[in-house]
Amino acid sequence: MGSENLNEKGELYIQGGIRKSQLHRNQYTISLMNAGLRAGFLSSHEMLRIQNVFMQILQELINRYTQGESTSVTTETAENILTSIMYASDAYLYSFDEPEKALTYLKTIDVRRIYERGVEKVSQCFIETKQLYKEIMANKLEIPVVAYNMTIDESLPVFLRKYGIIFDAHNTMASIDYPLAIDDMQLQGVFYMKQYMERLKMETEFCSLFDQKELLELLVHYGRECRFNYRIELFNIYELMLNNAIFSILSGGEGDEVRISESQYKRLEQQFMSLTESQIRSVISDAMISLQQKLALHSQLKEYMNGYKENLVQRVANAAKHNSLRTIIITEREEGSKSLVLKFTEKDRMSDIQLRKLLHQIMACKRKEEKVKLILSNFQFFHDYLDMLESDCLYGDEYVALFHAFGDMELAILGKIVFYEELRSETLDLSSILLLENEHQIEWQLRFVQCLQQMNRERIQAIGNYMNEMEFEQMNFY
Repeated sequence: MGSENLNEKGELYIQGGIRKSQLHRNQYTISLMNAGLRAGFLSSHEMLRIQNVFMQILQELINRYTQGESTSVTTETAENILTSIMYASDAYLYSFDEPEKALTYLKTIDVRRIYERGVEKVSQCFIETKQLYKEIMANKLEIPVVAYNMTIDESLPVFLRKYGIIFDAHNTMASIDYPLAIDDMQLQGVFYMKQYMERLKMETEFCSLFDQKELLELLVHYGRECRFNYRIELFNIYELMLNNAIFSILSGGEGDEVRISESQYKRLEQQFMSLTESQIRSVISDAMISLQQKLALHSQLKEYMNGYKENLVQRVANAAKHNSLRTIIITEREEGSKSLVLKFTEKDRMSDIQLRKLLHQIMACKRKEEKVKLILSNFQFFHDYLDMLESDCLYGDEYVALFHAFGDMELAILGKIVFYEELRSETLDLSSILLLENEHQIEWQLRFVQCLQQMNRERIQAIGNYMNEMEFEQMNFY
C-alpha cells in the first residue's frame, strides 16, 4: 500500500490509489469518476465520453417511459430517471473491491454493459428482498405493537408492489415506521430495503427464542415504566428483549429469560453504580458472550448483537451516572397495585351504518339537551364515543353540555387520551396539567379541557385519581 496524502480539498488518498471508504456510497459512480479525475486515473476527455453515454441511455429510457409518444418529459421526471440509471451503475461499480478496477471498466468496457449489469444486480437484490419478506411474514411475532404490524403488513408490501427497477431504482417507495436497533440510513432503494428486512428478520428470530408470554409481559411493564401506551409508541422490541436477557444473566437468571424481579434489579443497580464505564463494558461483553452460547446463535446474529453492544454500554453508563437505570432495566411491577379493568373490545363497536344513522339524527336535533340525551341513550362503548366526538356532529357549548353529563370515570378515560403526552411526566397531576398553556387543535379536545378547567377542585381530584389508577395498555382505542 502506498503512502497517504491529503489533496487540496482535504480528501484522503493513498498515493497511487483511491481509498474506497472515502467515496460516497450514494452517487458512487460520480464520486468515483471525480476521484479518478483528480488522481489522474481518468482524463477529462474520457469522463466526457462516459457522461455522454449515460445521457444517451437517459434519452432511450425517456422514449421508453413515454412509450414512444414523446421525446421529452418534465425536468423532475428526467432527473428521477437519470438517478435511477446511476443507481444501477453504482450497484455494479461498487461491487469492485478496488476503485481502480472499477475505473478501468468505465474506461474500457461499454458503459451500456455496466448499466445492464447494474440492472441485473438490482433485479437480483429485489428477488432476494421478496424472499426475505416471505420469511419475515412466516415468523412474524404475535404482538399488539402498531408500528411493527403496520410495517410488515402494509409498508413492506407497498414497496414490493410499487418498486420500479428501471425508472425508480433509487426510490424506497414505502413509509417505514418501525425502528431497527441498528440501521444504515445512507442506503437507498432496494439495497436499503434488503438490509432493513435482513435485520428485521434477525431481530424477529431473536425475539422468537423467548417465551412469548414473557415478551408480552415485558411490553406491558415497559409501557408502565415509561408511562405510555406501548401499542402506539415507536421503539425497538429486539433491543428491549436483548437488554433484559443480558440483565437476567448478570443478575443470576437464565439466558432464555427476560423477566427481572425487584430483587434482581437491586443487585444490578448496586453492581452498575459501583463500576467504571470500562468495567461496565467488560461485564456486558461477558454477559453477551454467555447469552450467545446459551442460545446457540448463528454467526450473523452474533455479529449483529455485537454491533449493538457499545450502544448498551453507553446507555447503562449514563443511566448509572444519573441514577436512572430503571429506564433500561425493565422490572416486573409488584402485585397489589391492580388498576381499573376496562373493556373496549372491537366487536362491541356499532356498525358503520348504525353510526352514520345516529350521527345524522344527532345533527338533526335543534337543542343541545336533545343531542346529549340521544347520545347518552344510544352510545355504550368508548370506541363509538370517540368516533362520535371526532365526527364534528357537535358544536361549541354542545360539547360542554355532553362532558358535564359524563361521570368522573368517563372524563378520566377521555383525560388519558387528551393528556397522553403530559401524563408521561410523573411530576404532573391533572390539576397541574390544566394550568399548562397547551393549544389543542381538535375542537372536542379543546372544549374538554375548557370544561375541566371550570370544575371545582374536589371533582378534578376525583377524576385525577381515576386517571392515575388506569393503565394505558388497557385502553386500546386504535
